[in-house]
Amino acid sequence: MTPTYELDGNDAGGQFVRTALTLSVLENEPIRIENVRGNRPTPGLRHQHLAVLETMVELCDADATGVELGAETIEFDPGLEAGSGTDGAAETDTPRLEGGRYEVDIGTAGSVTLLFDAVLPLAGVLESPLRITVTGGTDVKWSPPIDYVRHVKLPLLRQFGLVADCEVDRRGFYPDGGGEVTLRLAPSAIEPVELDERGDPETVRLYSTESESLSEQDVAHRQAEGALERLEWHGDLERRETTAESPSPGSALVIRVDHAVSDDGQRRRAGLAGFSSLGERGTPAERVGEDAADAANRFLEGAAPVDRHMADQLLVYLALAGGRVRVPAMTDHVESSLDLLETVGIAATLEEENGDGTEGPTTVAVDSSETLLER
Repeated sequence: MTPTYELDGNDAGGQFVRTALTLSVLENEPIRIENVRGNRPTPGLRHQHLAVLETMVELCDADATGVELGAETIEFDPGLEAGSGTDGAAETDTPRLEGGRYEVDIGTAGSVTLLFDAVLPLAGVLESPLRITVTGGTDVKWSPPIDYVRHVKLPLLRQFGLVADCEVDRRGFYPDGGGEVTLRLAPSAIEPVELDERGDPETVRLYSTESESLSEQDVAHRQAEGALERLEWHGDLERRETTAESPSPGSALVIRVDHAVSDDGQRRRAGLAGFSSLGERGTPAERVGEDAADAANRFLEGAAPVDRHMADQLLVYLALAGGRVRVPAMTDHVESSLDLLETVGIAATLEEENGDGTEGPTTVAVDSSETLLER
């Protein structure tokens, strides 16, 4: 294959690889990535990155090289054909992806939710419903817990046209993983993502989960109590404590903050933000709740409508449909994602609120006439 885009992953991690593969499918252009995770202690594809690449190859029936553990150079050509629009319109040049049913076994406690990050935007080019059942880690380090996806990310994206849900059949904590989650996607007309203003916080929702093996220690309850003791919030509150089947002991807590709709006559929606913490051996359950609450408190002091982890995850949707997102800060993940968008020809404009160069809120905007599916 002759790659349209040649990318260097030396200074980036797995998120760079996942986003690059997603953009390749959305634009239907081949890519080559060299120095995959080059600056990591163990460079190249690990199990969870390989699972994403294998899934993309299977979904697209794509041509690819480097589909193996440890690969530091990969090539990927989705090779999709044009099809009809999501509303049954006449055939266009837009690439279309067939749906179907698939099963993915990551083989370790590798993150299920990071694989979902790569797949969710593909709803914008789906021809028919897609169902993927993934076995792996549902609540593991360095990735969003599954309750963040279910209760924060999906509800936020549904406001902008995404048709998706997921069903958790079994939790998978580190080190055994073994969780099982089914993601369902339908063809979706993604709308411009307008999240540049935040309304007043209205409700806090708290989701605390423990494995069955920890139920006698009341871990879910203690996590929730720790969070509520620390959380600087006195408004409406919803609380859910769950005991879940899992091959490994573990726990997780997610706090969701809902905001009122900010509407000045334009197409704006309500912001949602999420904050999470995972249980670890030797860490008191109360401390797990406190850590998530501390992150929520810092967010409530600011003015952005989304949390800092959601910020870079939304950029691919700006590439799809355009819009404006006010992010809490320009994190490394946001910056690397913006660099990747620029490489594939998506020009994002930045409006920094702190003119002195210090870290602060920044609005990222992409013109809806310059998106992947419009050019």
